[in-house]
Amino acid sequence: MPEEKNADVVADALVQQDAVQRDAAIKDNARKYAGEAAFFDVDNTLMKGASLFHVARKMYERKAFTLSQAAGFAWKQFKFVMRGENMEDVHSVRDSALTLAAGITVDDIKALGEEVYDEMIESRIWPGTKALAEQHLRVGRKVWLVTATPIEVATVISTRLGLTGALGTVGEVHEGMYTGKLVGDILHGPAKAIAVQLVADREGLDLEHCWAYSDSANDIPLLTMVGHPVVINPDAKLRRHARENNWPVYDFRSGRRAATLGLKAATVGGAVYGLWRGFSKFRGPRL
Repeated sequence: MPEEKNADVVADALVQQDAVQRDAAIKDNARKYAGEAAFFDVDNTLMKGASLFHVARKMYERKAFTLSQAAGFAWKQFKFVMRGENMEDVHSVRDSALTLAAGITVDDIKALGEEVYDEMIESRIWPGTKALAEQHLRVGRKVWLVTATPIEVATVISTRLGLTGALGTVGEVHEGMYTGKLVGDILHGPAKAIAVQLVADREGLDLEHCWAYSDSANDIPLLTMVGHPVVINPDAKLRRHARENNWPVYDFRSGRRAATLGLKAATVGGAVYGLWRGFSKFRGPRL
């Protein structure tokens, strides 16, 4: 019928008009917020726990190291979840990971990163933090991850979440294999602020109109360099600093107090045994 054809034509025209208007709005927002970006820490900010721990667990599944080494990683993860970052543990994990990575190919680490995200990281993403990142993207701001996690794993997380990109720790590569050394230093503490400044210079960002999100007092240099510092799941020192400086604080750790009291009531030996059992579940053939 002519009337039905005319209705279809009108409907198609309205759909095309809506698409054009949406594209125009996206371009307008991109221009409006071109000098703005948001920078998110990963461990305990974007996700629960330490991403490097899950990389280590996956390497253990592949028989890259022993159960005693795995227990050491597990104990550091336990302390990290309960108390936040400790620089001694960060450097210890870094040194162990570098030693273990020597001789592993870049392609293997990239594939491992995909597996780690699917099996261990995705379910640990804090929905509240993810929603904040998505809000920045919706209005046209770029969103970067800034993390001590290996750049290959950080890039997987960023890509899967549809973010702009990632800044992470870079391992030295020779003939497609890791040498066990770093290019520069681990991306942690003041090094994050330096990396963000380089991105700002390259992208033409106005840091006074940028956001940064973190859980750790070690990231105060990063938080203080932007106009909009935001604290997520903070450790005690950062919580105090945020309160003194009137920074926004989000805490997505529901039930954390009850969990903390329960764990403190347990013996240290019981906690270590539980961590060992958690690792032992994941024994499997080398892939």
